[in-house]
Amino acid sequence: MAVPPDEEFGFAPDHDCPVPYMQRTRDYYTAIGYTTPYRWAHYTDAPFQPLKKPLSHSRVTIITTAAQYDPAKGDQGPGAAYNGSAKFYTVYDGDTSAEHDLRISHIGYDRKHTTATDSGTWFPLPQLIKAQARGRIGEVAPRFFGAPTNRSHRVTIDVDAPEILARCRADKVDVAVLVPNCPVCHQTTALVARHLEANGVPTVVMGCAKDIVEHAAVPRFLFSDFPLGNSAGKPHDAASQELTLELALRLLESATGARTTMQSPLRWSEDASWKLDYNNVAQMSPEELARRRAEFDRQKEIARGNRAA
Repeated sequence: MAVPPDEEFGFAPDHDCPVPYMQRTRDYYTAIGYTTPYRWAHYTDAPFQPLKKPLSHSRVTIITTAAQYDPAKGDQGPGAAYNGSAKFYTVYDGDTSAEHDLRISHIGYDRKHTTATDSGTWFPLPQLIKAQARGRIGEVAPRFFGAPTNRSHRVTIDVDAPEILARCRADKVDVAVLVPNCPVCHQTTALVARHLEANGVPTVVMGCAKDIVEHAAVPRFLFSDFPLGNSAGKPHDAASQELTLELALRLLESATGARTTMQSPLRWSEDASWKLDYNNVAQMSPEELARRRAEFDRQKEIARGNRAA
């Protein structure tokens, strides 16, 4: 009896590959009744800026899609359901010398396989401060910046990205590290990275949605094959978070041209079945799809009201 190739050669399961978030998202929204497919940003080339000075002499900032916690906006805690009330629609900034409570309840991270209990997985400021202390970077910039997760390419390209660039210039930023969470977050940070790089600021995107970031074509991308919401490393695992930032810094130094992707060697778990779950309509009943459609419509109305306020 012939030995199956998987056993003979030690092949990984076919599903143990980067999650196809663009196709999953298209299929999901079609299944819940939205028939116009979303147009993901797509470029075939990207701007590229080499480092102007060694990282040990560079001022580095973080650009995040996480939101500042506001107790007036409902449940934003670990494991909270999607909370449209917590969304923000304009660029914000924060003092990097202070502590911040940033959360991701307003976006579509992987709520089944991670619970958002450790902000170090999406906001690597503590690790960046440690990098400064050991001389790996010159200094942390005085402010970090929040990028709105916007489905409108035009708003991101024409409004938010130029605003972030202006604030980076005001702070004399040398390098930007961008950290997305949800699928659209990955597109947002890709578009912002492209704008910064075209205007002289070297960047690296740290993310988990490989297809979305590479489809948009960025200068440098550190890919962690983790559930969404963990772009900066594993939760409650300081070594993972330190290594993830270090890999991003190495990529800033080593990339010789645009569209350079580095994959982290870290695995979320030996069992890759988590990759089958996120927005996978093949695993949802008609009743579950109907429930999700109703909840999506409800959250959309909440978000519309917040945007108008």
